[in-house]
Amino acid sequence: MARDTQSIVKMSRREGYALHPKAHKALVKRSTPPGQQKTRGYRNKPSQYSLQLREKQKVKRLYGLLERQFAKLMEEAVNTPGQTGAILLQNLERRLDNVLYRAGFAVSRRASRQLATHGHFTLNGRRVDVPSLRVKPGDVFVLRGASAKSDYFKHLDELSPAPADIPGWLKANRKKVEITITGLPTREDAEPDIKEQLIVEYYSR
Repeated sequence: MARDTQSIVKMSRREGYALHPKAHKALVKRSTPPGQQKTRGYRNKPSQYSLQLREKQKVKRLYGLLERQFAKLMEEAVNTPGQTGAILLQNLERRLDNVLYRAGFAVSRRASRQLATHGHFTLNGRRVDVPSLRVKPGDVFVLRGASAKSDYFKHLDELSPAPADIPGWLKANRKKVEITITGLPTREDAEPDIKEQLIVEYYSR
């Protein structure tokens, strides 16, 4: 399965945005893009196209998608009635790897993608191993019996502490390692500093 193997810290520096928890410290120490020295006036005022491109790259990398996958989601959002940007973010939030991350069963989306591809969960009783699987209300994800014996899930609270807030559209049971989808995510459930309109403009050129 294709995936982006670039350094998440380098990508975070390129976008000026922490794409992974471990990137926060790196951005404090070095906020310049890779290959650039921090000198006065090293950045010119970006063009509108540059702003659109960087926002698209930021969100694509935040959710761990390749260009073709992201463009396909954007095309679907354009053809769906409603606000294109909000629909795009909703579909990104509904991905299985994102759901595992939002439920607190992984510290990052990269880690949750691994949980998904290794088939640790069942969906409505059936084993699933597709990170891009789109969840819907009523879906129930349960940790497989064999996976419950793994060291990761035995020490889940240490490796991935429970998040302070879990989105209202899903219900997580940490004791059973179970997730129930109770609704659909709204725009407010995605990161507030995403400027989805710039992404829409980028693909509208």
